[in-house]
Amino acid sequence: MTPPGNERKSRLVGAGEIDVSFEFFPPKTEKMEEALWTAIERLTPLCPEFVSVTYGAGGSTRERTHATVARIIAETALHPAAHLTCVDATREEVDAVARAYWDAGVRHIVALRGDPEGGIGQRYTPTPGGYANAAELVAGLKKIANFEISVAGYPEKHPESASLQADLDNLKAKVDAGADRIITQFGFDNAHYLRFLERARAAGIWVPITPGVVPIHNFRQVAGFAVKAGASVPAWLARRFEGLDNDPATSHLVAAAVATEQVMDLVDQGVKAFHFYTLNRADLVYAICHLLGLRPLNEAPLETRKAVGSWK
Repeated sequence: MTPPGNERKSRLVGAGEIDVSFEFFPPKTEKMEEALWTAIERLTPLCPEFVSVTYGAGGSTRERTHATVARIIAETALHPAAHLTCVDATREEVDAVARAYWDAGVRHIVALRGDPEGGIGQRYTPTPGGYANAAELVAGLKKIANFEISVAGYPEKHPESASLQADLDNLKAKVDAGADRIITQFGFDNAHYLRFLERARAAGIWVPITPGVVPIHNFRQVAGFAVKAGASVPAWLARRFEGLDNDPATSHLVAAAVATEQVMDLVDQGVKAFHFYTLNRADLVYAICHLLGLRPLNEAPLETRKAVGSWK
């Protein structure tokens, strides 16, 4: 029983206390595009700080990313953040994409080295004449325009990093180059995020570090993503989904409980911003945001919202 006066922070959150952002990926088919825009329409009234749109491995979705971002700008009041990578492009080509985004009204870039063309797990080789890493990319983008720049952080270290310290040194280089925010790879054990935050602050990294959260729509799929990305899957988490492969209804309820437990624990630790990897599905994310105190702004005239924003 919680002693009087020591109520958990997560039970006291109200509207306006928690900031959220959402990640989407560009659709490959007409059906997937319909699913994406259903998710965007469902989540838009929650007024996220921004929404990001990913690149595929090897920059394979470059055109679809640009098209999705352009449509978000044209048809919504959301603030899009376009992912941009170093993969398979020269500096001049990457710079041209960045300038096109700026001209289209994009003011926020998620700057990433990117996965090897062969996918995660393959050896990364910088493109001749291209940016060698995310730190170089950040510095290059800041020379082009005054972009807000987010970069990736890895609480359990990037799979290719030799050590936690080497990974932290790389993160510091990205921030020193001009990064404004760190978004972490998703994880399931909050202790990893909290230790990462402590190490980053001790290293002199003071930009916001937003935890990434992925609701588990499909445990096997998300566990596979986690292994490739260097995020551990605790045994207790596997047990919660044990025996539910053919029971999507129960699996959905368990996923909601797991994600809610995770974010509420982080709120109790003082975290006030979350980045949700939506996988282009809104249902679980919307429910978690509701529990975080967010409520839909049902009347949000497009021009009024744009006037308030900073991307114009």
